[in-house]
Order: sequence, then C-alpha cells, then structure tokens
Amino acid sequence: MQRLTRSLIAKARASSIRLLLHDTSIETQRLALVRFYVSVSAVAVSSSSPSLSIWRRRKEMTKEGLIAAKELKRLQSNPVRLHRFILSHVSRLLKSDIVSVLAEFQRQNQVFLSMKLYDVVRKEIWYRPDMFFYRDMLMMLARNRKVDESRQVWEDLKKEQVLFDQHTFGDLVRVYLDSGLPSEAMDIYDEMRRSPDPPLSLPFRVILKGLIPYPELREKVKDDFLELFPDMIVYDPPEDLFEDRESRSESEVE
Repeated sequence: MQRLTRSLIAKARASSIRLLLHDTSIETQRLALVRFYVSVSAVAVSSSSPSLSIWRRRKEMTKEGLIAAKELKRLQSNPVRLHRFILSHVSRLLKSDIVSVLAEFQRQNQVFLSMKLYDVVRKEIWYRPDMFFYRDMLMMLARNRKVDESRQVWEDLKKEQVLFDQHTFGDLVRVYLDSGLPSEAMDIYDEMRRSPDPPLSLPFRVILKGLIPYPELREKVKDDFLELFPDMIVYDPPEDLFEDRESRSESEVE
C-alpha cells in the first residue's frame, strides 16, 4: 500500500513538473505548482507516520500457517514431538503466520499452545517488545483464570520495560475482575496507579463498574478516583444490588 501511494505521488509530481516546463499559461502554472506542493506534503506525511503494530493488524493465515496450527494441536499431548515440530517447522514460518497462529490460539483459549508460541515469538529475530502483544496474552490468560502464567508474562513485560497506557490498564483490570480474579486485578490496578502516564477518568469508570461485586475494593478505587478527579461524580449502584450479589455468592459456596 505504501509503495502504491509513493508511486502515485511520484507520478503526480512528474506531471506537475512537465506542466511547469512546457505550458507557460498563468492558470496552468498555478495548477502545476499546487499539485507539486501537495505531492511533496504527502510524501512528508507518509514518511513521518508511524507504522501500525503487527499485533493490531488484521491477521490472516496462509496455508502453511493453517497446517502448522493443526499439527500443533495434534501434537500438544506429546511434548517431545511437539518440541521437534516447533524447532523444525514453526520457527520457519513467516512472521505474519506466527502472529496469526498465536492470535487464533488465543481466540480459541488454547492456553498451553499460546504459551508455547509466546516463547517462540520472543526468541524471533524480528521480535520487539510491544504493548499489544502482552495485552492480548494477559487477556487470554485472565479469561482462562491462569494465575501462574499471568505472573510469568507480567514478569517478562517488566523485564522488557513495556509500558501500558491508561486505557489498556483499565481493560486489563476489568477482564481480571470479570474472570473472578480480584486479587490479580488489584495488583494491575496498583501498577496503573504507579504508571508515569497521567490518569484518565474513563479507565477508572471501567474498573468501578467491574468492581460492583466487590464493594470494599470499589470504595478504595472510588476514593482514588474522587481524589484525582474531584469535580466528577461517581454513581453508586443501589445497595440491594450488593446484597443480591453477596447472597448469590454465599449460596454458590454452600
């Protein structure tokens, strides 16, 4: 896409220069100058715009990726053969295929295989620490209530000095809360509070909504929110909603 854009810009610039050289009428000269400056501006913008993270691009598997995914699922019960296949085939896949296979395993909640590919990706020569890579892994692990794996991934991202933005922090805390992991959610919340990024109100509201089943934790976050945003209002749910949730959780325990 970028090559096509640059090609079109180059053609527009060339036609503008030809007009400037061969047509001396005032209107034509003005039109040619406008085209020329527009093409130059377009080049500057396209060269300065950051590329989209590979973990945010649309992920489509090739035939080789599909074959590798099926074979990985078939061999996951055999550690020795699985390891050999990863070394001989998975490591040779295109970057886009490895990314796509990992995304598909995450979608299917294939925790074991996702962790295997997670290790493969981090050893690839093209790998660069990326917020979205870690976000997707943590969300998948939270959905499946995998605490130990979550801690491992969190340690890795801390070593690589990956920083989440405030919205990502809010989404992560919420998914851990929705998965019934309030302790892990609050650990991430504490990391969010220590983040160098300036706090935003929306992530707090996302977290507060997820904390409705946990009134005590919600009060703590609510106090932090009102301290940071004193001019804003927090709408509390009806008290009987807390009581209904507490009685429901007690009945489930019994």
